[in-house]
Amino acid sequence: MSNPTPGADSSLWYVDDRCLNCNIARQYAPGLIGYQPSGDYGGSSTVLRQPANEEETRQLYMAAHACPTRSVHPPANAWAPGSDPYPMALDEDGIVLLCGHASAQTYGATSYLLRRPGGTAMMIDTPRWQPALARRYEQAVGKITDVLLTHLDHVAHGRKYADAFGARLWIHEGDLHSRPDADSVIRGQDPIEIGPGVIAHPFPGHTKGSTLFIADEKFCFSGDAVFWSRSEQDLEVADSVVYDSIKTLAESVARGAEELTFEWVLPGHGSYHRLPADEMRQRMRALGQRAARYPVQEVDYGKVRY
Repeated sequence: MSNPTPGADSSLWYVDDRCLNCNIARQYAPGLIGYQPSGDYGGSSTVLRQPANEEETRQLYMAAHACPTRSVHPPANAWAPGSDPYPMALDEDGIVLLCGHASAQTYGATSYLLRRPGGTAMMIDTPRWQPALARRYEQAVGKITDVLLTHLDHVAHGRKYADAFGARLWIHEGDLHSRPDADSVIRGQDPIEIGPGVIAHPFPGHTKGSTLFIADEKFCFSGDAVFWSRSEQDLEVADSVVYDSIKTLAESVARGAEELTFEWVLPGHGSYHRLPADEMRQRMRALGQRAARYPVQEVDYGKVRY
């Protein structure tokens, strides 16, 4: 049974005390849900103010249906029928969709659906596992042929979704120990095409097997390698959460700035964001230079400021 945050009024929108501080609710309802420091997980989310109109109510439902611990609650915990928007188109052409329904086993990572020509689609990282969700995603986008895992701590539910879809499960060999039942293994450090217009780019640093998946030279599914920082209004890396090497990650960013073309950065944690490809490249270059100066740190989730 969940408990409201101390002092919360359950007749209003509120965040309960199970919050993991994963940032997903703050991403989907900025200005409505914000960060408050505390001893647990370096802080938690809190409702800053109640919605003033239908659009703000919609944003709060986006956050509530994405939250991995179901910690965001509407007034009196009365969920409006039809309030679940997922899967939800992100771009104007509906090529990328947000899955919502994040999993606590991936620390609330965002997962995506990517439409492909011919009525097929791919899933990048995975939401919480529910057979009903698997059916819902396929009904929305058609046959899902591939499940792409960006790195080792986003592998939860990968096998279940791949089996439900009859899809291939992909991971890089550097993180294969976390998902040894993968069907397709990306090897080495050279990019490979894994489907029409979809290129896997090994991007070690956060983990040895971190991989970016870039579609149509437009969409970059970056896992936990790089993200858009709402607080800094720039591309960033989570330098306090690095399992391989911050030096290697900085080198991957610097190399990627010269080799990769994309407009959308679509991370597991942190905010998604769109910029013209030339500006995104410039920001990647600047990030590579900054990250090269970041010191080695012990892993500390509480220090990340998305």
